[in-house]
Amino acid sequence: MDKVVKSEAEWRVKLSPEEFHVLREAGTERPFTGEYVDTKAEGVYSCRACGAELFRSQAKFETHCGWPSFFEPSESDAVTLIEDHTHGMVRTEVRCARCDSHLGHVFHGEGYATPTDDRYCINSVSLRLEPTE
Repeated sequence: MDKVVKSEAEWRVKLSPEEFHVLREAGTERPFTGEYVDTKAEGVYSCRACGAELFRSQAKFETHCGWPSFFEPSESDAVTLIEDHTHGMVRTEVRCARCDSHLGHVFHGEGYATPTDDRYCINSVSLRLEPTE
């Protein structure tokens, strides 16, 4: 996979202000406002910044947390996990492995009835759903 590297100015041209804030400044969209929170459509979720495949609809599940949740990425190397110490807590940040854009956070061991017991809590604005037939 070829890395995508752009300057801040190039990202600002490519992304909307909200997309830039979330993807490049590690912001968070308001809960229950994202376009994919309740989406049930089958398809592939790709990075809105670079188009890399990140998640598949088969791994999406309901958590009622306010953001789309997945129990695993489509490929183990699709995302990069980074320890995050912001906001007075320790979390694991999820980034796109191809362009290093912020996607959200992953939480482990919450007791969900999924194969991994992981919850990848991802901002809708960081994703683009490509429906499958």
